[in-house]
Formats: sequence, C-alpha cells, structure tokens
Amino acid sequence: MATSTREEIKVGEMAVRFLVEGEQSAGSVAVFEFDVPVGAKVAAAHSHDGYEETIYGLDGVLTWTIEGTPTDIGPGEALWIPRGAVHRFDNTRDVDARALAIVTPGILGPDYFREVAAVLDGAAGGPPDLAAIAAVMRRHGLTPAP
Repeated sequence: MATSTREEIKVGEMAVRFLVEGEQSAGSVAVFEFDVPVGAKVAAAHSHDGYEETIYGLDGVLTWTIEGTPTDIGPGEALWIPRGAVHRFDNTRDVDARALAIVTPGILGPDYFREVAAVLDGAAGGPPDLAAIAAVMRRHGLTPAP
C-alpha cells in the first residue's frame, strides 16, 4: 500500500522518511530513506540485536564503520549490518548523501526518530542529554556502544 505524502522527521541535521512501516508489512520489513548533509553530526555507534539492517546508497557517499572497519557506500552500493554488530556512519565528503535503510524484521519505526528528535530539539542548540538519547535507543532496541 502506497502513501501519498511522506512525513519528514528532522533528527538534528538529518532527515528521515519512512517508505514502509512494520505494520504495513505485517512486521516483516521497515524501509526508510535518510539524508545526511555534509559535515552532519550523526548517531553514535550502536548495535541492535533484534534486526538486521541493509543500507543502499542513493546519492553521495557515507562511510559506514562496522566493528571498527570503515566501508564507503555510494550510489548503487549495498551493505549488510548483522544483528549485534557495532556500527556508525559519517558523511566526510563534500556532497550531501542520501541512502535507503531496510530493517528486517520491521521493528524499528518512525517513533524512534521522533523521540530522538525531541531530545535534540529540547537541547536548544546546546549539548543533547546523552542519557535521554541512550534511553530512547534502548526502548527501541538499539544498544549504545560503550
């Protein structure tokens, strides 16, 4: 089932748009597109035990570091992140990046990004409450890396 208008969730400098939510796929998959501007400060390293994540590059290049090994993913390239693998990503290039994330099973939803955005917005440009972000992460099945 297609939806005509997609909510864009601003998480700091990133923008996230869900294309398929878990409840639309009977929990089998969630798919979202995300934009990472040049120099954006993005998510801390984390893992998730309840789902795998596959990343497909659309525009620009993101450097994904999985278990300490960096890999550049550009347009048309894909990367699989297994359950439990500590990972993070950065846009260190001089062009904005956009990628697709496929989460299986589809247990990560827009509420996670809305809740992180609320914590970041609450910081009003100051340092975010890292304990509050970690609590949101854990509530949605992500484990912050030490």
